[in-house]
Amino acid sequence: MNKKVAFYTLGCKLNFSETSTIARSLVKEGFDRVGFDEMADMYVINTCSVTENADKKFKTIVKQAQKSNPQAFIAAIGCYAQLKPEELIAVDGVDLVLGATEKFNIADYVNDLTKNDMGEVHSCEIQEADFYVGSYAIGDRTRAFLKVQDGCDYKCTYCTIPLARGISRSDSLENVLKNAEEIAAQDIKEIVLTGVNIGDYGKGEFGNKRHEHTFLDLVKALDAVDGIHRLRISSIEPNLLKNETIDFVAQSECFVPHFHIPLQSGSDALLKLMKRRYLTDLYLDRVRKIREVIPNCCIGVDVIVGFPGETDEHFLETYHFLNELDISYLHVFTYSERDNTEAANMDGVVPKKVRNKRSKMLRALSVKKRRAFYESQLGSELEVLFEGENKEGYIHGFTENYVKVKTPWNPTLVNTLHKIKLKEIAEDGIVTMEFVNTPVIV
Repeated sequence: MNKKVAFYTLGCKLNFSETSTIARSLVKEGFDRVGFDEMADMYVINTCSVTENADKKFKTIVKQAQKSNPQAFIAAIGCYAQLKPEELIAVDGVDLVLGATEKFNIADYVNDLTKNDMGEVHSCEIQEADFYVGSYAIGDRTRAFLKVQDGCDYKCTYCTIPLARGISRSDSLENVLKNAEEIAAQDIKEIVLTGVNIGDYGKGEFGNKRHEHTFLDLVKALDAVDGIHRLRISSIEPNLLKNETIDFVAQSECFVPHFHIPLQSGSDALLKLMKRRYLTDLYLDRVRKIREVIPNCCIGVDVIVGFPGETDEHFLETYHFLNELDISYLHVFTYSERDNTEAANMDGVVPKKVRNKRSKMLRALSVKKRRAFYESQLGSELEVLFEGENKEGYIHGFTENYVKVKTPWNPTLVNTLHKIKLKEIAEDGIVTMEFVNTPVIV
């Protein structure tokens, strides 16, 4: 009888793509994959270390696994496993910790699932994480996360990702296209491109530092793959989002009108302290360019509050900059100190109460921005891809420009694309819709 393995993923889309690939490798070795809430012989937790909460959550997930099976073998992989392996192995019940390179060879470490008094750590020096492993995740049947790039050469003062994932390196264009074709063959309608710094695509493609291809080359090549209905760019640095890419997305049949562009602060003084590679003028220029050529585009923004040295004046600069910016929603991160980063030793520490208050203000602004964007789209005829879950009698979906819609549950709609008209915003903030009298698209 096959051993059973269950996975839990913390953090970003990139982690989900890697979990999926690692899971497939274990299934090939004879494991059966089950849900994390089910009885399993081994539980694998793919960790994140971007925020303090992700660190804390790890212990809770370990306890959850132990409830399902107190004798289960528990492995930790991923970013936190690379940065703080000794902390993870010290957590009661953890048997194995694998770092940045070892996680892809997990099958080599789990021939014997006997629990030991002493756990094992296998973690390389991060300089050794200089090779690339392609991945893609298939979660529900409607969309897949396709990893195209890993690591980062930027030196943002708050960020541990270069320490956890190593230098910037890319999948070969040939392999990206092969993975995209595999995904398309499984009747998945949407691919989301993911990586640490995807705009840097092409660097390290064949183990060298020069760019063999650019991000625009990647976008154009994927656009030509048969069988993909939608391609979505997950997150791209403003300094790497070029006019040519925006113009190409504007006329593409496959790439959807949705960009997620990290800002982090609306104060130039703080952007310099963060060692970001742009100032607010460039960011404003990117938003204006998108609005000029793709008026109905959804634009998402990452922002950090409570960075060391952020005064009330700096925060208000950020608030007013975002308030006046023609964007669609915010992802708000409350700054948390990370070991071995420059910011952890900076003066001007912002009290946690102040950080939380600022976070609430920006989250409220995000609600306002999203509603204004949704209102601007009412009456539009768009295309929706329906998800697979029955939520309180409704099926939900997303339009190409990321408006969330709902209609009464109908299982035949799952994983299909339809032309719809946006009607009104319901009390829960989701948009109601009516079908346009055209045949089902796919």
